[in-house]
Amino acid sequence: QVHLVESGGGLVQAGGSQALSCVASGRSFSSFAMGWFREAPGKEREFVAAASRNPGNTYYGDSVKGRFTISRDNAKNTVHLQMNNLKPEDTAVYYCAVGGLWTTIRTEPNEWNYWGQGTQVTVSS
Repeated sequence: QVHLVESGGGLVQAGGSQALSCVASGRSFSSFAMGWFREAPGKEREFVAAASRNPGNTYYGDSVKGRFTISRDNAKNTVHLQMNNLKPEDTAVYYCAVGGLWTTIRTEPNEWNYWGQGTQVTVSS
């Protein structure tokens, strides 16, 4: 059975940094896209970042480009999200996700196959 477990959420001041991690278990996802989404109260789930199976191929949502960095460790079945220069509008529940054997990253949540339980990130102004 597949499980994704996020960690690293919490409260941070605007302008600060925070790192999220996600550990996947149940099978190897080295050939699958891994990524992060977020969902703020009253808003739809939003694509944040993804890393394809090919090392170095990363993709970002427009609102986080230049501030967030995604990385993955296939040997450990983990994906990380380094968030810098955080803004109050980054406040949301952040979800780790596993997609498919894609050559092009999909940004619609309903195309991703596995999800973690989410971790809250709150940025105070």
